[in-house]
Amino acid sequence: MTKVQKITLSPSRDIPFNKLVLSQSNVRRVKAGVSIEQLAESIAQRTLLQSLNVRAVLDGEGNETGMFEVPAGGRRYRALELLVKQKRMAKTQAVPCVVREGGIAEDDSLAENDERVGLHPLDQFRAFRTLSDAGLSEEDIAARHFVTPAIVRQRLRLASVSPKLHEVYAEDGMTLEQLMAFSVTGDQARQEQVWVNACRSGHDEPYQLRRALTENAVRASDRRARFVGVDAYGQAGGAVERDLFQHDDGGWLQDVALLDRLVTEKLTAEAETIAREGWKWIKVALDFPFGHATGLRELDGTPADLTAEEQATIDALKAEHAKRESDYQDADELPDDVDQRLGEIEAALIAFEQRSIIYDPVDISRAGCFVSIDSEGRLSVDRGYVRREDEAPQEDHPAVGQDAHTSSSGGQGSSSPTVQQTAISVAGGAADTEDDDEDAARPLPDRLITELTAHRTLALRDALAENPAIAFQAVLHNFVLTAFYRFASSGSSLEIGLHTPTFPAQAPGLRESASAKAVEARHESWKARLPKGENDLWDALTALDGAAQASLFAHCASFAVNAVYEPASRYIQGRFSVHGVRTRLDQANVLARAVGLDMVQAGWRPTVDNYLGRVTKPRILEAIREAKGESSAQLIDHLKKADMAKEAERLLDGSGWLPEPLRLVDPSASSVEQEGETGPLPEFLADDEDRENAGDDDPQQLDAAE
Repeated sequence: MTKVQKITLSPSRDIPFNKLVLSQSNVRRVKAGVSIEQLAESIAQRTLLQSLNVRAVLDGEGNETGMFEVPAGGRRYRALELLVKQKRMAKTQAVPCVVREGGIAEDDSLAENDERVGLHPLDQFRAFRTLSDAGLSEEDIAARHFVTPAIVRQRLRLASVSPKLHEVYAEDGMTLEQLMAFSVTGDQARQEQVWVNACRSGHDEPYQLRRALTENAVRASDRRARFVGVDAYGQAGGAVERDLFQHDDGGWLQDVALLDRLVTEKLTAEAETIAREGWKWIKVALDFPFGHATGLRELDGTPADLTAEEQATIDALKAEHAKRESDYQDADELPDDVDQRLGEIEAALIAFEQRSIIYDPVDISRAGCFVSIDSEGRLSVDRGYVRREDEAPQEDHPAVGQDAHTSSSGGQGSSSPTVQQTAISVAGGAADTEDDDEDAARPLPDRLITELTAHRTLALRDALAENPAIAFQAVLHNFVLTAFYRFASSGSSLEIGLHTPTFPAQAPGLRESASAKAVEARHESWKARLPKGENDLWDALTALDGAAQASLFAHCASFAVNAVYEPASRYIQGRFSVHGVRTRLDQANVLARAVGLDMVQAGWRPTVDNYLGRVTKPRILEAIREAKGESSAQLIDHLKKADMAKEAERLLDGSGWLPEPLRLVDPSASSVEQEGETGPLPEFLADDEDRENAGDDDPQQLDAAE
């Protein structure tokens, strides 16, 4: 039996620093990691935590000279040397050393560096947390370990992630980037739940994890948060979560109900201030639907005159804006300060454009305002709309020379001549909810079909206006009277009318859609070209060439388009029949094919708000199968409804998929009906049971819209 030879360790001893010299056998040549200055500070704080590895310096005959060279530990030697130069350590200070004999000095130096293992990041996170728990501030920890306070905050945040996820990370079950994504919320139970779902679905990219963790929160860049102010939200007790590793626009506001309440309260307070101007009514809402002012007469106000000082300021701002743009016209990117200044100039010019408007005080007493928030989170006040029932006889208007009343989008005017109580109404209420049928893909609810076809109607109006037809000037004259002069006193000699149908339900995103913006821009363009008074309209139309007349005719005619599906029960109770609904929709399909309507090109895409969150899980999976195939559907078929809708939105983005009500109907696939027979409605239009179960139709709302 071979005897195991025992290992003898090299002895250690304290050697005065002035007896040590740096060896040329040290293999480290490239500087890396903590600097010599930082290492010196660490030694000054904690003393030397690791001994030097030294060898005796021999003379020509092999005898010790009393000096020792340092082949391993050169950075520590230089740090000690710096402390001596700074007179913070005596040159005779004893230094703990391991005295090595035999072997190769370069081999020792290489081995010492190769065998050194840095801390696992998780150990560092936990160590920082221990120091924090011991009472050290973030700044203290940063100073002692030569990092910035921001890095300390990041590592402390990572230390707060669920211990279960720490273990997954420690076993290389997730990446550091994934762990960083979980730090956006302090809810450890939610972190664990999202990780389990991500492992099942395979949707475990850091951005997907962040989105799942913040889906029930509101970004600080949201217009509601910008309107209220994150500070005000925080003072009201609202919590804000921050992502310390990525730009997060100021974080996520966690208490959405509190935020909505603060928005409503602030909007109401603003409305009460505006009410002092003397308006008869004020409607308040976070946002108003497309066409909300249809049927109302808009007052013609006059912008208040600019003072000489204000005009000089405007001229100076415009000149500065032009000069800065000229100076940087060839630059690929504007410097931050220049970009900021241009934004300030544009905001100031907009403020001048939105200066006080002068209205007739009697008009104010019968008109109203819409108070909401714009896309940038600023207060939006749209003044001067008169309802038909509030119109007054001609003799009630003030005499020439009567004082006018000033109203401003930013201030308040004087009191109305007649004291009255302004009626302020605040829109609100919970969003519609749908009971989720897990077993079968029941037909689409009536309200959803109505909303989808509202998008289609608006897109069809835009498409029709881009395809002008020949029209007689007399018919055009009558159309324009109806479209632009809703309360015209003069009648038409032709018994031809233009009816502009309203939308019975406001579809999500309808007002911000590309079609809505195109229609509004075209309308405002024509409005600017047409005369203010109806008496001059005929001559103005006569002055237009044939192409302009045709274009204006097409624009006016497009307002009559109605391709919106409305429940059959409404028409049975009213003056229309189910057959009338079917005929109108069939004709809308013919019109859509004629103008080549493409809802994808019109800008519609399936989202949680406008479709996926409104239908059953089987419907969502059916959409994914049609667009992406069965394999994609299997990736999300185990998810809960909310998560499934979110992931489906991502999968369908850019696919061009459309729900059935938005597709172009193939006439060859339609069944031929017998003359005098109504024929069955399409499946997605005819399910009475779904109408009863969904409970989406508000008869009062629909009747009011009609």
